[in-house]
Amino acid sequence: MFFTIPTIMTWTRIVAIPLIIGVYALPWDMASKNLVATVMFAVFAWTDWLDGYLARKLNQTSAFGAFLDPVADKILVCACLLVLVHLHRVDVFVALIIVGREIAISALREWMAQIGAGKSVAVHMVGKVKTAVQMLAIPFLLYDGRLFGMIDTGIWGTWLIWVAAILTIWSMIYYLQKAIPEIRARVK
Repeated sequence: MFFTIPTIMTWTRIVAIPLIIGVYALPWDMASKNLVATVMFAVFAWTDWLDGYLARKLNQTSAFGAFLDPVADKILVCACLLVLVHLHRVDVFVALIIVGREIAISALREWMAQIGAGKSVAVHMVGKVKTAVQMLAIPFLLYDGRLFGMIDTGIWGTWLIWVAAILTIWSMIYYLQKAIPEIRARVK
């Protein structure tokens, strides 16, 4: 099922990346760029929940969709982190932690699947919480202003992205602890 409604929605997250990055090349004032990029990110991030819901509701789940969905999320998050590093809103160290973990765990999952132990590194709640915190921090950091005249999204976003970095490390340790016994049992 390459072109189902849920899979097309997943593809939109990948297509969104150059659009969000391109906003910052427009000759607009920074506040307008921030607002448009934030709204775009929020809409495209929302499709992550919606495509999963629709896949189950319409009975359009597929192995390809299950593969593409987390890939689209990771690429969108990593691209936005790079934009935020460029705008000096995220510390490069935080971005390296998050991007490095995504690459490492994706590679670990691929390898574990090849040796028949993919279930040992299945998505866990700590990984879901990490993703939720990232998906909240990024629009706050993209907006980088006062929300409702009271909430400084730059400060909240900075705190949340550091929490996401801590959860990123925690989830990586969790997945490695689950994988190591399987690796030892199968590689001798």
